[in-house]
Amino acid sequence: MKITELISGKPAAFSFEVLPPRKGEGIKSLEATVETLLKYQPRYINITTHHSEPVYRKRSDGLVEVEMLRRRPGTVAVAAALQYKYGLPVVPHILCSGFTKAETEYVLLDLQFLGISNLLLLRGDAQKGDSQFRSEPDGYVHTTELQEQVNRFNEGYFLSGDAMAEPGERFSYGVACYPEKHDEAPNISSDIRWLRRKVELGAEYAVTQMFFDNRKYFSFLRRVREEGIDVPIIPGIKPIISQRQLVSIPRSFHCDIPEEFTSEMMKATTREAQFQVGVEWAVAQCRELMAQGVPSIHFYTTGQARSVDAVAAQIF
Repeated sequence: MKITELISGKPAAFSFEVLPPRKGEGIKSLEATVETLLKYQPRYINITTHHSEPVYRKRSDGLVEVEMLRRRPGTVAVAAALQYKYGLPVVPHILCSGFTKAETEYVLLDLQFLGISNLLLLRGDAQKGDSQFRSEPDGYVHTTELQEQVNRFNEGYFLSGDAMAEPGERFSYGVACYPEKHDEAPNISSDIRWLRRKVELGAEYAVTQMFFDNRKYFSFLRRVREEGIDVPIIPGIKPIISQRQLVSIPRSFHCDIPEEFTSEMMKATTREAQFQVGVEWAVAQCRELMAQGVPSIHFYTTGQARSVDAVAAQIF
């Protein structure tokens, strides 16, 4: 089933995102995360994709060499393993960043053979140390270009232009959106125009970057609807559970933390107290979103299920 079909009922659907294990760590900790959250009957699970990043190594002669290393490989394999073991729909992320057009085509073929037909198409982040995004020499700069390749694949054509002898099941896909605008967008209006173009090209839904002020989500949703964009806009939620994250999350994800929440978090003097403040804020966010009729709430676990478990226990 398509994601839009899976989230079409009431009440709001529950879903979450997981990270593939670090290279060499095995899948047990990831399975523990999934099994912690199964009791909330997730409609689907997203699996992130990570591009290679430079690792600097000192050689025996004293010189430093750089090696491109993918720390979290295996998105396709992890998606297949989770779908097989738990019988749940999976949504692997497909990136522009770090992938060539040909590599993307082979990923699509592998997913089709595995019976995985839901995707989340994303540009991805710039390489660590780069001031701006750079595509691979034979890759894409924009998500819309990636969409066009998936669309042609769905029509039964390879990159070469050759027709497939037996086109498989068509992919359906969603994209990302940003209630506080993408950090590279000059303004929110420009960012929404890009979202409209993604929908025109076939995106069936959009999931937001994490946000911590529901007013920004509702304002964004109003403007999106005014632009004639009528696909589901799924709110993405991440519980902040420590004072340290008040700094790290805005820096990494370019989102604001409300002063009221910051003040309460800074009053908490123990780790457990900070955890509870973060959970209470996320619960309040979710309850308000559900009261306003959102179709689904998508949680970013970032490898830690405990906070999502604590929030979901109160709202699902």
